[in-house]
Formats: sequence, C-alpha cells, structure tokens
Amino acid sequence: MTDDVSHDKRALRAELRERRRICTAKEREEFNTGVTEHLIELTQRLGSTSIAAYLSTTDEPETRGFLHWACEHDITVLLPISRADGLLDWAPYDGEDEDQDLIGMPAPTSDVLGPIAINDVDLIIVPAASVDRSGMRMGWGRGYFDKTLGSMETKPPVYAVIFDNEYVDEVPTEIHDQPVNGIVTPTGIVTITEHN
Repeated sequence: MTDDVSHDKRALRAELRERRRICTAKEREEFNTGVTEHLIELTQRLGSTSIAAYLSTTDEPETRGFLHWACEHDITVLLPISRADGLLDWAPYDGEDEDQDLIGMPAPTSDVLGPIAINDVDLIIVPAASVDRSGMRMGWGRGYFDKTLGSMETKPPVYAVIFDNEYVDEVPTEIHDQPVNGIVTPTGIVTITEHN
C-alpha cells in the first residue's frame, strides 16, 4: 500500500514540477503579485506579529515580496535551514542576505536559533506541491516540514502557498503527512480548517 502511495506521489510531483516549469514569465509575474498580496492580507487578517516562512525556489510561487513587506512592518520572520538529521533549524530574516543550506535550498545567513524557535510564531507559511480539499498537504518528498509540524504540541495557523491548479480533490497520503489550515494562491486565500 505504502509503495503505491509513494509511486502516486512521485508521479504527481513530476507532473506538478513540469507544470510549474512551463509557466511563462508573464504568468509567473502575475501569479507572484497575487501571492504577495494574499500573503499580506492573510497576515493582516490574523494580526500576526511573528511568522515562520521560507525563501521560494525558482519554480515556487515567490515569497520574497511578502517577506520584505513583513520585515518593513516589524514582523518577526523566521526562515528554515535544513539539517542533516531531517529537522529544520530556524534563523531570523532581515530581508537582506541569502545563502544555501546543505540540501541547496535558499536560506538566511543570520544566527541559527534551533528547531524549537518555531514554537514562538503565530503563523506558519509552508511550501507544498499540492493540497487537497480536506487540508492534506503533499510536499516535495523530503519530509522536513511534516517532521516539524508533527513535532509541535500546539500549532498556530499553517498555510501552504501553491498555484491555483494545485488545490485538488485529493492527494496521495501517508501516515506522516501533516495537514494545513488553508492555502494561499495567486487568486486568493482558502481557509480549510480552523484547527488541525
């Protein structure tokens, strides 16, 4: 059963990667503007003063416009740094320098705070390959965010950032997969569940 789910996930991820890759520059620019606007709207709506988010990669909906806005508005921003043990360290972000972590993901260059720093935020923004109508999130297969979310005793609202066509009826799910409370897309915000 798990092998079938793993295979289904790999196939879906490959399809989603290809869909993201063939997006035109004009489409991408419009999508990124919408994502930035809706991330700002979500943060204001929730009254968030401290967020955990991430620096997007080339094919992901762009998060930097939102992160710069958050820094300019005195919102504390923590960004992940991948660790060899599969956990995430967190480091503050000031909207300036970037580097790459050990798996090649964009990461802040500030002092590392360790995995438990995320317990102090009031909003978590995560990447995703796809999210289904029940709030189940399918990531890109490394499991960093599932481990992080799964280890938290209490979680603030967790929203995944995806393109509109990645919000689907159902995603293949395994026991370790963690749900999200909602999604942010280029066209809006969808709250799926109030509490995980």
